Amino acid sequence: MDAAKLFEDLLHAPQEEEVMKILDRYGLKVDPTKWAPYGDTESNYAIVENQQDHAVPALVEKITNGIDAILERRCLEEGIDPRSPEAPRSVTAAIEKFFPGHRNWDLLEKRREQAADLQIVADGPKNNTSLLIYDNGVGQHPKDFPHTFLSLVRGNKNDVHFVQGRYNMGGAGAIAFCGKHRFQLVASRRFDGDDKIGFTLIRRHPLTAEEDFKRKSTWYEYLFINGRVPSFSTEKINVGLYGRHFDKGSLIKLYSYRLPAGVRSVISRDLNLSLNEYLFEPALPFLTVDKKERYPNNKALVTQVAGLHRRLEEDEETIEARFSLDSETEEFGSLGVRVYVFKARARNQRVKESKAYIQREYFKNNMSVLFSVNGQVQGHYTSEFVTRALKLNLLRDYVLIHVDCSKLKTEVRNELFMASRDRLKRSETNDALRTHLRKLLDDSELKVIAKRRRASLGADGADAAELVRNITKRMPMNPELTRLLKQTFEIPDDRPGEQQKAGTKPPKGSGKLGPSTKDKPEFDPQRYPSIFNLQGGDGHDGEMTLFHLPKGGSRTIRFSTDVEDRYFDRTDDAGEMQVDVLRPGGEGERSGTGEAGMGRHDRFLDVVKSSPSNGQIRVTISAQDEVEIGDAIEVRATLSTTGELLEQIFMVRVSQPESPKPVKTQQQPEPKLGLPKLVLVTKEGGNGRKSFEEIETMGVSMSFDNVVRILSDEDQLSEIVINLDSHVFQRFRTTLKSTEAYEFAENRYISAVYFHCIFLYATTTGRNYELRRGSDDIGRADVDVGDYISDLFEQSYAQFLLYFDTSELIEAIS
Repeated sequence: MDAAKLFEDLLHAPQEEEVMKILDRYGLKVDPTKWAPYGDTESNYAIVENQQDHAVPALVEKITNGIDAILERRCLEEGIDPRSPEAPRSVTAAIEKFFPGHRNWDLLEKRREQAADLQIVADGPKNNTSLLIYDNGVGQHPKDFPHTFLSLVRGNKNDVHFVQGRYNMGGAGAIAFCGKHRFQLVASRRFDGDDKIGFTLIRRHPLTAEEDFKRKSTWYEYLFINGRVPSFSTEKINVGLYGRHFDKGSLIKLYSYRLPAGVRSVISRDLNLSLNEYLFEPALPFLTVDKKERYPNNKALVTQVAGLHRRLEEDEETIEARFSLDSETEEFGSLGVRVYVFKARARNQRVKESKAYIQREYFKNNMSVLFSVNGQVQGHYTSEFVTRALKLNLLRDYVLIHVDCSKLKTEVRNELFMASRDRLKRSETNDALRTHLRKLLDDSELKVIAKRRRASLGADGADAAELVRNITKRMPMNPELTRLLKQTFEIPDDRPGEQQKAGTKPPKGSGKLGPSTKDKPEFDPQRYPSIFNLQGGDGHDGEMTLFHLPKGGSRTIRFSTDVEDRYFDRTDDAGEMQVDVLRPGGEGERSGTGEAGMGRHDRFLDVVKSSPSNGQIRVTISAQDEVEIGDAIEVRATLSTTGELLEQIFMVRVSQPESPKPVKTQQQPEPKLGLPKLVLVTKEGGNGRKSFEEIETMGVSMSFDNVVRILSDEDQLSEIVINLDSHVFQRFRTTLKSTEAYEFAENRYISAVYFHCIFLYATTTGRNYELRRGSDDIGRADVDVGDYISDLFEQSYAQFLLYFDTSELIEAIS
């Protein structure tokens, strides 16, 4: 058999049907002597099929393996054993050591030059795409295929610390998405001079009639001729790569790969977006390459994938705000959180077009919270986390949160992620991390941004507020309904202009958003810091500033600086801040019990560091359980700059716990809430009404199909947005004959929708209902109460309120 000819035929087969013909032509289709079990076992079906449940993260595993192979090759070329103590201990350290010019990757041409070492190339017809993955990595000798490419669960990367692979099975996940027959071509040549290219074809074993009767499932196998994988000698081969021929490294071809809807057209665009999303910050850039034969009119057939982080950092038109938080705790280890808030109106587009662009570019896979390890996203939360955990409904479609889990404790990562590295486990660790993340973000800039958007809803709302007062004073409700409503809400009395009784709290979110900045000088940010000063304090301990830390509580320490806000998070030459314990000790016999110059704080303090914000860096500290009242902890904070460190050393002394807040008794009832703010909307706005465009700028979608939008703030109903140009009300008012009838109908419409929303919301939340939509576990999703009620009104409920006359019903049944 001519191995080189067989390889060439398989390589150029555009889809799985052609592969079937080739096997038949070479007499390999049904010859059992030419196939060996994948992973050296016929019990491999479950391993291959039960991995990623989505074709894109399965493909990401192939890219990750390619990055690992390139890093391993560079390590060996440096004369370092990848498993030795001299080898880098992390992916980041490997990039620093083996790619000293990696900072130049911010230049497009330099990045493209590196990206050519790792490519995904499309093949086949547009409706039946095959994918070729190439890496210029370490490669393998043909004799080593059974122990590398064709092995399963050997853990052959466990002791190599600078690569992502660990379980020796992730690369098999993509096979399950290769057409009906699961064909995958593997070819490789070792980087160190062997002139043999080895190759094989993996497939799902086609069961004979007898096997189908006897066995419960099939298995996976690979082409194995005369006791070895086929090989042949040659020089460079033209395999359709961008800018080069195949010489050394590896090739993987996935035939008839079942890409999901939304990424099936030109891969240099649609697939590229999804790969960026799942590879938030890949260690190495790579290329996606499509062909002119497939898309002759497309001028961008070759594009780079450098990760979502770089795309976000370079997108000045769409991002409204960005900040980061770094948490280091005894429970979890180190956790890095980056937050991006998108503008409601961007790129000189209307709100609707802006929102569509943001969803297409950054939320293609409905992932609002991304959990990554070494830049590869291994799990996510949907926007449900923004609405239910953070209770920021206005920001639901405009917030992307990245959580870097690379430095989490090993046992935490093991409990958090599935071995398939594509989703989170349902575990206590997941629940605890979710709670920790919520607490971090509850005290962050996100709340300020949400309040700023919500505050703009109330502008020009005097007429709506007066309407609520008038309606509530004239509500035709019996005493029992009035009493029920007044149990929760503060209904204004007859005194003119009074909205609340004396002594009650104003509605949450009202008032000023923060201290006045009228007299504050304009901040002039610098690329690198020259200032790093400690602020405040509770006195001095010797020459050091002293801060009291209540036992069981936390303390925020502020530093002033002149560096730009993105210093910690920019892709080009980012800086960092470290907070280290130098000398733990205390009063009396506990004094001096720690180790001087420990350089770590994870045994004594939990720390949350914020990114710079207008010349301020916040560090929040809390004492761990073993620290006692009276203990003093010497702490050093350092901020990196050009060639040196800026340093501040201070003392933290653990003090008595803060007095607990008094527990409210039955004689101290909860203060009643003010009635929710009424916001009226029409298509064009004016006369005290918001326009569709204005309301969407604040993050509230509105169209003629919408009757009402309900907004809540920390489980409290805050705004009810009623659309006076809804199709329901437009149709109803065409039946009216006079101005008086129209005014009466409008007031009835507003009052009916407004108070029905209040009662429905109060009842649903008061009885602790949890709402979900979907028919199975995969498609089922949590539903916000406000969204549920808004949807009710779009499903004929508002029409029922307008057309149904209760008094006529009572007369009919009396």
